[in-house]
Amino acid sequence: MDPAAAAILGSSLRISYRLFVPLPPLPAALPGRMNVIDHVRDMAAAGLHSNVRLLSSLLLTMSNNNPELFSPSQKYQLLVYHADSLFHDKEYRNAVSKYTMALQQKKALSKTSKVRPSTGNSTSTPQSQCLPSEIEVKYKMAECYTMLKQDKDAIAILDGIPSRQRTPKINMMLANLYKKAGQERPSVTSYKEVLRQCPLALDAILGLLSLSVKGAEVASMTMNVIQTVPNLDWLSVWIKAYAFVHTGDNSRAINTICSLEKKSLLRDNVDLLGSLADLYFRAGDNKNSVLKFEQAQMLDPYLIKGMDVYGYLLAREGRLEDVENLGCRLFNISDQHAEPWVVSGCHSFYSKRYSRALYLGAKAIQLNSNSVQALLLKGAALRNMGRVQEAIIHFREAIRLAPCRLDCYEGLIECYLASNSIREAMVMANNVYKTLGANAQTLTLLATVCLEDPVTQEKAKTLLDKALNQRPDYIKAVVKKAELLSREQKYEDGIALLRNALANQSDCVLHRILGDFLVAVNEYQEAMDQYSIALSLDPNDQKSLEGMQKMEKEESPTDATQEEDVDDMEGSGEEGDLEGSDSEAAQWADQEQWFGMQ
Repeated sequence: MDPAAAAILGSSLRISYRLFVPLPPLPAALPGRMNVIDHVRDMAAAGLHSNVRLLSSLLLTMSNNNPELFSPSQKYQLLVYHADSLFHDKEYRNAVSKYTMALQQKKALSKTSKVRPSTGNSTSTPQSQCLPSEIEVKYKMAECYTMLKQDKDAIAILDGIPSRQRTPKINMMLANLYKKAGQERPSVTSYKEVLRQCPLALDAILGLLSLSVKGAEVASMTMNVIQTVPNLDWLSVWIKAYAFVHTGDNSRAINTICSLEKKSLLRDNVDLLGSLADLYFRAGDNKNSVLKFEQAQMLDPYLIKGMDVYGYLLAREGRLEDVENLGCRLFNISDQHAEPWVVSGCHSFYSKRYSRALYLGAKAIQLNSNSVQALLLKGAALRNMGRVQEAIIHFREAIRLAPCRLDCYEGLIECYLASNSIREAMVMANNVYKTLGANAQTLTLLATVCLEDPVTQEKAKTLLDKALNQRPDYIKAVVKKAELLSREQKYEDGIALLRNALANQSDCVLHRILGDFLVAVNEYQEAMDQYSIALSLDPNDQKSLEGMQKMEKEESPTDATQEEDVDDMEGSGEEGDLEGSDSEAAQWADQEQWFGMQ
């Protein structure tokens, strides 16, 4: 055969052989190879929530169209991962629907096969039976319900978990939900269970103390860890301090926290400084409260907690520009907390824009229904808008959340007085006096109500004297005593009282009242000086401005007459406008002291 022909024939035979030899099959789901569910799980673990949502949605549709495509356990996993992605996107109602479907799938699966739940540590394998925890699914459902303000449904789903299977975070959520619902006994039980498992859970400790559990009992639950873990000798003192906080013993709480804060290891702790600032505020020591808030803010420029109280104090001092700057800074940090909205609301309130303050307070409550400061702001705005009954509801809720805060009671009592319900105001003031003890603040509050009834004027005087004996610099007591002396026309006594109060502090209201008293005894020049000081402290104080304008007219009647003649000739009507604003300012000045806080 010709060599060329032989080569061609050989090549043809090889080609034919290759055509008829079968090729190896495509790889199937071999052991060790990942399936699509494993990929979804890995993406979920990697935090690729948007990717999980898209892929799991497509796979679930495929499963609905072909039920044989995925096993029951795989469909359960798909539903859970899809629900998790919805939860991450804050679509809570949709997430609850998918979690419910997942639990139904899991229930059906349990009837047909025994599947061991995964702890999340096992390696993914083909045909993996490492399923998401059913308990974790229920916890996520409860989280969705709380975000939807459906606390009863959240409690119901968590109650369905057997006690032995509840993790610390489940018990903590249950404790908080029970507490919010007013179910104190189960709340205490759940908090104690958290501490049994995690003895350094400080928020659980605060929860127990807020429910009137004795500090000694709470401390005994942490004794073992204090004795075995180094550098925890401060914990028992910390518990003692917050036990005083929740019993309303502000002075002992301040002293105890100060002793903690002075220790080298806990010096400049932002949480302790914030607690001190809040305690000074509750005790009526606004100066030290502002100082501690400023110190905490310098240590942590991103601090949000407590800034609503700080903003209120600045607004009350007339520092509205600082309040506005604080609000802007807090909004840049987070607009999902109540504090920025409350601060902006305080700015609006003290700018007499009550409708806007009402909106901002409502927005803050929407973000955090437990925000006492938001409730006080909204209640104050409602009261100044004449909606007293609605305001009463908000102050009562504030009292429920913070029964040891006097400012909540002050707001409610002012509402009663505004609606001429003196009897209800007197009952409430007496209850506060008995509950919180006879201190300068409660004595002044009771005296405020007594001043409204001519029959109890002498009692008011006695109460105010007791308050000033305890705290000669307590501004509210000084103001009320000055009011009483003014009624009795004892101006010299009032001047002495006010000078003594201003010896170690400077307050706009005190300087303005001193100016009024000096005018009454014809000390015009010094009265003018006092009004000027008051306006330097609060440029928006209309009463001080009115006092100065009145004195200027009295000192130069000729000039004033000429100005009035010119105004009449020009027909400006300016005097009428001033009278209208004076009336509004007078109403505001009478109300400005009541805004539910020290």
